Amino acid sequence: MFMVSFAEIINIIIISIGIGICGMNFLQVSFGARLKKQVTVYFQLFFTTLFLYIGNHLLRLLLEGNPLEAAGIAIRTVTFLEFIFSGVMAWLFSLLTLYVSKSENARTLNLVLLVVLITHILIMTISQFTGLCYTFDSNNVYHRSGGYLLSNLSIFVMLAMDIYLLIRYRNNFNPNIRPAFWIYIIAPIVAMVIQTISGKIQFIILATVVAAVFMSRVIMRDLINKYEDQEKTSARIGAELNMATAIQASQLPRLFPAFPNRPEFDLFASMTPAKEVGGDFYDFFLVDDNHIGLVMADVSGKGVPAALFMMISRVLIKSRLQNGESPGEALENVNNQLCENNDTGLFVTVWVAVLEISTGKGVAANAGHEHPVIRRAGGQYELITYRHSPAVACMEGIPFKEHEFVLKPGDSLFVYTDGVAEATNANDELFGTDRMLEALNRNPDALPEQVLAGVMDGINEFVAGAEQFDDITMLCLRYNGI
Repeated sequence: MFMVSFAEIINIIIISIGIGICGMNFLQVSFGARLKKQVTVYFQLFFTTLFLYIGNHLLRLLLEGNPLEAAGIAIRTVTFLEFIFSGVMAWLFSLLTLYVSKSENARTLNLVLLVVLITHILIMTISQFTGLCYTFDSNNVYHRSGGYLLSNLSIFVMLAMDIYLLIRYRNNFNPNIRPAFWIYIIAPIVAMVIQTISGKIQFIILATVVAAVFMSRVIMRDLINKYEDQEKTSARIGAELNMATAIQASQLPRLFPAFPNRPEFDLFASMTPAKEVGGDFYDFFLVDDNHIGLVMADVSGKGVPAALFMMISRVLIKSRLQNGESPGEALENVNNQLCENNDTGLFVTVWVAVLEISTGKGVAANAGHEHPVIRRAGGQYELITYRHSPAVACMEGIPFKEHEFVLKPGDSLFVYTDGVAEATNANDELFGTDRMLEALNRNPDALPEQVLAGVMDGINEFVAGAEQFDDITMLCLRYNGI
């Protein structure tokens, strides 16, 4: 029968408390903290390693002095594991320090740390069979050997690297968490000195647990604060984008029928925005009592800059056409205006036309936009292809070619943005112009509003719930004649 001293009782109590604290922190990390997966996994591994380290140390204390052979096998096993886990814990802390430091030599230092850890494991494995670092007497009492310092050599090397990183890259450590790293390094050293002076009470274990908990809590609190700030920023940006979407939509004509007192034509247009604010826009307006202007355009890029560029482009194009300029002249002048101080590098593809209502004669200009579709009375919708001019706002001083066309009573005109043809399903297949024509020709005699609804139904059927990445904008005009 073996006796347990007062110091050993205190040590058992300290270590038991430490084990409980590790378990609580493991649960806190796993279920109570809103952390990214990588951070959660790291601290789960860290506290598991700390738990195993002090747990094996506790078993060694409980088994030490028991002369039974089975106790001897057990105490040698838990002592070996204790030293192994102490090295792994030091390695994990060094990995964290290296990660936060953002060192340009991170890959090399990672390799060095791995070699040091492997060296530590080899030393302890050799000691297990040779007594290099520690031995047990016939009563299974633990004793340090002449090579004991080798059991801590690798840990000291990692500790030296941690100190180097904290000094060399101190500006990369958030001021909120930098003291926690230093406390984790310094606290066990101070505890070691106190333990050497005061006796056998395991101040090192206590200091290690307290410093580890303090460090993890500081880091987790800092990360949680950052995530909360990011969530607030995301919510604010989301609200601003929603407002931008509403403003963008309000700029487009949305009252239909658009010209209830003009029986010469029927017209309908729609824009189905993607989640992110985009730059699609359509427009239609009377230039004078006998001419209607039609615009379909798509600004490059997404977000608020594209939406602002869209609104500017729309106002400029409409203003030029209402001042009597032809589509080609209007695009040339708008292009020159937009090229001035266009630091964002945005551009806009535009199809613009002016239709003479009394005769059905029209003039159009296409600046890098999608090909229009025309249906002749009693016929099918067909794609009208021709060579485009460059997009607007790409290069100053370029001309824009015009094309003449004629609509006869019963003819229809359909224009759209690339969000229609490039609608994508879950297999990354594009809707394409062939499917678009197929949707148009399912009911070719339909009125403009029904035409757009039919195309939208075709798109929805094709994408089958896949996420929409681009605005889907369409306009259809049916010419009735006088």
